[in-house]
Amino acid sequence: MAKPLIQVALDSLDYEQTLALARQAGPYVDIIEIGTPCLKVNGLALVKAIKAAHPDKLLFVDLKTMDAGYYEAEPFFKAGADITTVLGTADLGTIKGVVDVANAYGKQAQVDLINVQDKAARAREAAKLGAHIIGIHTGIDQQLAGQTPFADLAAMVALGLNVKISVAGGIKQATVQQVVKAGPDIVVIGGAITGSPAAELAAREIRELVESAA
Repeated sequence: MAKPLIQVALDSLDYEQTLALARQAGPYVDIIEIGTPCLKVNGLALVKAIKAAHPDKLLFVDLKTMDAGYYEAEPFFKAGADITTVLGTADLGTIKGVVDVANAYGKQAQVDLINVQDKAARAREAAKLGAHIIGIHTGIDQQLAGQTPFADLAAMVALGLNVKISVAGGIKQATVQQVVKAGPDIVVIGGAITGSPAAELAAREIRELVESAA
């Protein structure tokens, strides 16, 4: 079983707190994500700051683009993003735009399937357009309603598409090994690290659990 990459999702609205959490989790993760709420408040300045502080990490910028894919994503790739997201509910032309600009900069585009009804069909379409990553994503509001990403992850892995698969949605220490064994390429951890009183220790624990499961 291949060991998946670990991604930490930073959703604080506070600029300095986000930088601090990135410092604490950074040694134990492969990808640092600037979450959508954080990005909306702090913008390109934070993208540049985190990339400068962590040049050895992949920087994931969760744009959740819905229109004007190339135009919206390009400034973030220029600022240091390695991966940006486009919503699976967007027009195929929008998805293609994000894929095209990612390719132009030697970066990656992730199609986020949050709230997509026919995930298999949209994943196949995205893969044909050249998407680099398909994101299985159970949002925070969905998590509060009791939903999890586990069944969707298993179904997506079973499709056997030639893309990386990322999974996000309330994954924590108690469930991360179950997720790893399902076969994703990227495991996204948010509150289990950022909501911990000791984020560095939580990130290290996640790393140990992932390596043990893989």
